[in-house]
Amino acid sequence: MSELNLILLGPPGAGKGTQAERLQDDFQVPFISTGDMLRANVKGATELGREARNYMDAGELVPDDLIVAMVAERLQEDDAEDGFILDGFPRTIEQAHALDRQLSELSRRVTAVLLIDVPDSDLVRRLSGRRVCVKAGHNYHIEFDPPKHEGVCDQDGSKLIQRDDDKPEVIRNRLRVYHDQTEPLVDYYDEQGVLRKIDGTRDATDVHDHIRAVIATLRLEENV
Repeated sequence: MSELNLILLGPPGAGKGTQAERLQDDFQVPFISTGDMLRANVKGATELGREARNYMDAGELVPDDLIVAMVAERLQEDDAEDGFILDGFPRTIEQAHALDRQLSELSRRVTAVLLIDVPDSDLVRRLSGRRVCVKAGHNYHIEFDPPKHEGVCDQDGSKLIQRDDDKPEVIRNRLRVYHDQTEPLVDYYDEQGVLRKIDGTRDATDVHDHIRAVIATLRLEENV
């Protein structure tokens, strides 16, 4: 397989970021998270960050014109030459069309779209329990990965907070947005023959193993 160009698809809280980091280590291709890019801009109080913050805090999608140019530029950097892992883009059919055009101009294509599927009830439980330290962004979960001392980061002793977009009412709105605007991508990529469905309710290591098996199968099919 000459390139490994992956899109991770699924609702917020499905574990896409965790799997992207593992796949980045496995295959030495960059993990490109538009969410991380946007949060960096918000933290740096850039013009893009100030505009995006209102959308992110409310659990709404950031408009396409703020995303598309940023992703297009990132895909042309040297470290993405052999492939990439996209998380958080595309989120709409319009963005998918824009990505198709970008890749076509670069004579590239999507290798596979990995749909990590998790029921809404599990996602609300996962996300509302998440806590982040204010100093370095270390992540915890009050149920699945609690700190040794409640409200305090184990690594740097800073305060743990619940992000605005992890509050239950915002999570439910984010899920409504996902079902309305992003879920149509499931059919879009299935029709292209590149969609692969992964059971995201399983342990993260099992999910990782399943994804690796899917990629191994794709490589075998390409060489047949």
